[in-house]
Amino acid sequence: MSTDSPSRIVVGVDGSDASVEALRYAATFAPALGATIHAVAAWDYPAEYPGYVPMGTSEFSDAAHAHLKTALESAYGKDTPEGLDSTVIFAHPAKALVKASEDAAMLVVGRRGHGTFRGLLLGSVSGACVAHAKCPVLVVHTPSHP
Repeated sequence: MSTDSPSRIVVGVDGSDASVEALRYAATFAPALGATIHAVAAWDYPAEYPGYVPMGTSEFSDAAHAHLKTALESAYGKDTPEGLDSTVIFAHPAKALVKASEDAAMLVVGRRGHGTFRGLLLGSVSGACVAHAKCPVLVVHTPSHP
């Protein structure tokens, strides 16, 4: 992490409740770390398209932009944290977030694990981030609603 640039908290955003909660956690930690928030939405071609580039790929990018915008509005409303920036990247989400973690103070992602033992499993993206990120990683669970 460079000392001449302000520190950043990178947040993976996919539009899920867990990623909205990750944005909220980032806003809590940012002042304590003297950091800004960098929200990252990444998209890749669905697994159904191996070896073939589908026409109309802008639909995937448009959907990622829409998920990012909605998540930011859900997390912050009109009280957007100072210095927040966001980006949509064409890359596998885990690879994009690990790359973004290289100069980050923290990476915050949501947990979306599936399977029989749902409470014990990380999703593939959050698991890859924990294993490969270049900074501390906070994995946020979906908030429980009474």
